[in-house]
Amino acid sequence: MFGPKTSVTIEPPAPASSVVGMPGAPGLGEGGDVHLLDRLSVIYRYRRVALSVLALVLVAGAVQSYTETPMFRATAQLQIEQDRLSPTLQANLDQNPDNADTFRTTEIQILKSVDLARSVAKVLDLDNNPEFSGRGPQPTGLGATLQLLQARITRPLKTLFGAAPTPVTPAAGSTTPNTATAAADVVESPAVGAFMAHLIVTQSVGSNLVDVTFESRDPQFAAKAANTVAEVYVAQNIDRKTLTLNETIKSLSDRVQKAKDDVESDKKFRNDYEVKNGSGANLDPGIMMTQVTNMQMLAGTAQQQREEAEAKYNRLKALDLDKPEALRDRDIAKDAQVIALQHEVVALQEQYDSAWAGGLREKSDVIIGLANKIKGKKAELRDTLARIVVAAEEELNNAKGAEGRARNYLSNAEDKAAKSGIKGISYDELKDQEHRDSDNLSGLAKELAANQLLNVGTTNNVRKMDSAVAPPTPFTPKHANDLLMAFGVGLALALMLAFGLDYLDDTIKTPEDITRKLRVPFLGLVPSVAGDRQPVLSGPVPHDFGEAYRALRTSLVFTSGGESTRIISVTSAQPLEGKTTTACNLGMVLAFGGARVLLIDADMRRPGVHKALKLNNTVGLSHLLVGQARVREAIQRTSDPNFCVMTAGRTPPNPSELLSSDRMKQLITNLKQGPFDWVIVDTPPVLAVTDAVILTPLVDCSIVVFGAEMTRRRLAERAVQMILSSRPKIMGAVLNRVNFDRNKYYYSRYYGYQYKSYYGTSSSGGTTPTQE
Repeated sequence: MFGPKTSVTIEPPAPASSVVGMPGAPGLGEGGDVHLLDRLSVIYRYRRVALSVLALVLVAGAVQSYTETPMFRATAQLQIEQDRLSPTLQANLDQNPDNADTFRTTEIQILKSVDLARSVAKVLDLDNNPEFSGRGPQPTGLGATLQLLQARITRPLKTLFGAAPTPVTPAAGSTTPNTATAAADVVESPAVGAFMAHLIVTQSVGSNLVDVTFESRDPQFAAKAANTVAEVYVAQNIDRKTLTLNETIKSLSDRVQKAKDDVESDKKFRNDYEVKNGSGANLDPGIMMTQVTNMQMLAGTAQQQREEAEAKYNRLKALDLDKPEALRDRDIAKDAQVIALQHEVVALQEQYDSAWAGGLREKSDVIIGLANKIKGKKAELRDTLARIVVAAEEELNNAKGAEGRARNYLSNAEDKAAKSGIKGISYDELKDQEHRDSDNLSGLAKELAANQLLNVGTTNNVRKMDSAVAPPTPFTPKHANDLLMAFGVGLALALMLAFGLDYLDDTIKTPEDITRKLRVPFLGLVPSVAGDRQPVLSGPVPHDFGEAYRALRTSLVFTSGGESTRIISVTSAQPLEGKTTTACNLGMVLAFGGARVLLIDADMRRPGVHKALKLNNTVGLSHLLVGQARVREAIQRTSDPNFCVMTAGRTPPNPSELLSSDRMKQLITNLKQGPFDWVIVDTPPVLAVTDAVILTPLVDCSIVVFGAEMTRRRLAERAVQMILSSRPKIMGAVLNRVNFDRNKYYYSRYYGYQYKSYYGTSSSGGTTPTQE
């Protein structure tokens, strides 16, 4: 058919070829350097998705910013000095500096307390304020819309699975046996909770200044509310001081009166003694026995009081103060401070339950704040119970001391009565007791006078430094900041999505994927061609498409030594990756270079060579292998005299058996000694059938075609392993259907930015054709 073999005309290698991509060359390792352009190419590849995410976040941020209800913030400033109510308290503060911090923290908590909020709510008439009563327009904006949708979605679910019952307000005049239980049934005004949610109290670091900030949709009301909170707090503070002083004065007055009675009693007893016995004399036996009897009665009374105090202390000491049963003790239940703290705990718990039922959850600032307040009040209640126990212990110690003194007096009287001849009490002892009672009276009188003086000139340790003024502009929303933040968030999400999609996309996309991940030599890449036809070099194709096959031809020619016929099999991992198109164009480009080429379509299951080259398929390889035709009858000439084709022929029932038959082996052996310089065998996909693996040991080189962004890495690795298991002599890979327009980074990396525009392109339109 052909004459003797002649030398092959070879063109210079195209710039697309890589040294490591030559057949037989080792693949790159996994640790190759990654260029910055590799990262930028990922962003460029997913630019549409990234830009969509960025635009969506920007639009959402703009909608949120421009539809959000403006909020105004006004701040009043307070100065809170350490309370110098009494010398004892001041000495305690001087000895322990931590008490000063505790004092300021306590005052800040009072500013945030529910009681203060109730008082302010009454002054401001919040129940008739639309912003806080819930009867006015609700906040707008994207965030408020999402909260409303969440509430509407979760409300039926809560109803379905059972929600906590709403507390019922008791009727007027109703009474309950337990004060705490009655307080738990009281529903807090919603305006109070809403008011507290808008109140912010902060302390200036390193000073005694406290900022009271209030947020509202009305700037005038924000200033009024901040000033009202400060004024009500100042007024309540002076009232608390006055009340404390009055209680202290009353207690001291009672103690002074008792001390006066003791002194008068001592004087009367001493005067009676002097009248009867004269100063310095002893009582006679009759008087002595009377005194002994009186002392016995006094000792008995002191013993009874000690026993009662001891029984009380033992009962309180045995209580577990962390359990509710401790609150039912008769001495604890009637304590005024305990009752007040119970009311506060119940009120805070009610707010917490209302906020929880309103849709707030554990991470909400309101829920966290209420939980901290409840915890603080419970701790304060626990400390109060502990102080009651300590007071009971002090009362027991005082009773024991009184009993001891009474028994000492009784013992002295009995000792004197037991003496021979003279029995009585010493006159000096009477004078010493009178002096002790007088000294006690003098000390109590001085303390009472000091507290009375404080009460007359009571000064408030809290004063308002600066009044709040109506802010001219809202503090939120700030459109520029919101848009900038939306841009930053959108950009971060877009980058995360782009790199995330790239990480999840494990398809073979770049030459590095072939050399580094599959460890297969890279032969070259072929760009995709727009249009609805199968691109072959015999027709009009873009210049870069033809150059890609010329580069592939150069790689094969320069690395295939010897003068004998070189037989190459072309396969792919799975269908539609372009193996048939690659085999046809590779045969053509070798023929264009002056080589004599035979293309054999060994894909007898789904033949495609005759369709791509527009040849008839009446006689082909299948007829040759079953003995129905000879070689000359199965080979067809094309328009190029150097390019011949053997089509697949009729589809047989047993393609694998025919390809592994002796006739096929004999055909390959004869072709190696025949007139052709190149024999290209188009085989079926590796993962579909085993035909390609059967033919691999018979050929000189196996070329695997991978469709760019089509074949997953796992499938490609499996295909390579199957081919390697048949021990090919040489193996290489071609990356087909690379979309340079969508991934310009590929083109610039392997051909340079100016290559395509320098040589020019052939215009073509339509969609990307199917290359099989």
